[in-house]
Amino acid sequence: MKPLVVIGFLGSTLDAGKFGPTRWNKWRPSVAIAMHEDLRVDRFVLIHGKQHYRLADQVAADIASVSPETEVDQRLLGFDDPWEFEEVYGKLLDFARDYPFDPDKEDYLIHITTGTHVLQICLFLLTEARFLPGRLLQTQPAKKMDGNFPGRLSTIDLDLSRYDSLASRFAVQMAEGSSFLKSGIETKNKAFNALIDEIEQVGGRSKAPILLTGPTGAGKSRLARRIFELKKLKHQVSGSFVEVNCATLRGDSAMSALFGHTKGAFTGAASERAGLLRTADKGMLFLDEIGELGADEQAMILRAIEEKR
Repeated sequence: MKPLVVIGFLGSTLDAGKFGPTRWNKWRPSVAIAMHEDLRVDRFVLIHGKQHYRLADQVAADIASVSPETEVDQRLLGFDDPWEFEEVYGKLLDFARDYPFDPDKEDYLIHITTGTHVLQICLFLLTEARFLPGRLLQTQPAKKMDGNFPGRLSTIDLDLSRYDSLASRFAVQMAEGSSFLKSGIETKNKAFNALIDEIEQVGGRSKAPILLTGPTGAGKSRLARRIFELKKLKHQVSGSFVEVNCATLRGDSAMSALFGHTKGAFTGAASERAGLLRTADKGMLFLDEIGELGADEQAMILRAIEEKR
């Protein structure tokens, strides 16, 4: 078996106890992990803030007393505000990038019972993104405490392919999405089916812009609308589907149609106009024949879309 490493935050409340023998009467999650007879922890990376040095030392000593084979690696990671998502995620990401992970030689458990809810969320996100290459570890006290009884623990592997029932459900949903994009018309054309499956993965799960290419009459407009309808079924959009034939846009009128204008902005601007980009807000904007626009107009549109994202 590979050595097991647990990474977790010091719980300033849950791990705290009076500095005396009575502290053993309380379930303390970080210490309890090392008390499980069927879980050999070779190294415990105990992350703590600046104000908790003394508690961290006590917890580290208690872990050593109940599990002498466990090396405790105390890591200082201070936060100005442990409830501020951007700060917490950024510092945890830096920690994950700097830590010498070696999944081929070690197994990792990411303890998410202690710390603020923001810390727990960030640990989940970083584990799901594989910046922390391990499984999640949840712990809880036993229903009836009995002295030093360590409570219960469970692990969660975020690789959903390992869960047969979930994998089957995702496969069914993907097949339903692909069938929806085909308007229910099945085909044995492997290239077409592969294309639709790829569009289902990107169009049905991402907010990134999509470029559809093909000759006139290939069905790009129809496919774009089906992608919109699929996104709407998945609650990814709530606005309208706005289709623009860029071949009909020229010069100032193009920018006016796309970005809108105020009354009197130019000759003929008798009233304010919202613009198609604003009309498509929270929905989908399909720019048909976008290649007919000039490079400057294309760049402006892409910048506007990027800023909106």
